[in-house]
Amino acid sequence: MRIVDICERTVPISRYRDLSLPSGGLTTSMVAVITDVIRDGRPVIGYGFASIGRFGQGGLIRERFAPRLLTANEASFTDADGTNFDPFRCWELMMAGEKPGGRGERCIAVGTLDMAIWDAAAKIAGMPLHHFLARQAGTTTASSQSVRVYAGGGYYYPSDDVVRLMDEIREFRELGYTHVKIKIGSAAVAEDLKLIEAAASLLPGTDHLSVTAATTFYSLIRSIVTAFLAICGSLSILSGADGRAVLFGLMGPSLLFTSRGRSWPWRCGSQPSVLPALWGLRP
Repeated sequence: MRIVDICERTVPISRYRDLSLPSGGLTTSMVAVITDVIRDGRPVIGYGFASIGRFGQGGLIRERFAPRLLTANEASFTDADGTNFDPFRCWELMMAGEKPGGRGERCIAVGTLDMAIWDAAAKIAGMPLHHFLARQAGTTTASSQSVRVYAGGGYYYPSDDVVRLMDEIREFRELGYTHVKIKIGSAAVAEDLKLIEAAASLLPGTDHLSVTAATTFYSLIRSIVTAFLAICGSLSILSGADGRAVLFGLMGPSLLFTSRGRSWPWRCGSQPSVLPALWGLRP
């Protein structure tokens, strides 16, 4: 059992629903992890997608992390039975020799490959990915064939932020999304509060809205939390017991602070259930 090839494609992408708006030449990375495992007469391929609002990590993927997977011996990345890839061991291979800390763009490159490996492993196991994730994490496997998701967007627009954001939220609602996450933290708190209120007004309730205060954890934490509390009323912080990131279901209003490649989720009200995740996977 081997990974026989890893293909990366850097593609242009916009952070806006209106593609005519300039997006600063942003790109993203998409990967295909091709295995030698055959299902239904075809090789199993896992797919991964990096992010919106950043730039592609093709150099890191092709020159640094993919070769570690392609040259590793089988025993170092398969599960105990040798019948499937072990995504946790694959992650350890990718991160071998890496300096602690300094995650930055590295976590996105590793996370993109990590996503593709989980996808491939679930396909090999013949399970929906959310069932496979639950099994590997040692939690009760969900019986549902569906999984809760949210629509991410709400980037700042060059002009008419509130109007454009409301149009975006309406489009999400038309597509069937009930939960949304938007960006804040790069404007005055009063302006961010207008965006929060506008977005929340189009959703079933304030507990259907999350916000990401990217890269402003230290400089704006007090004012942003104050604004968020004005709507939510209470606040709690979640963090993995070992200091890793946490991957969680959207179960109430939440803040997600990101600083130096670390994500710190904050959530209003009662504590939701959490699933410990690897570095590279982002809440």
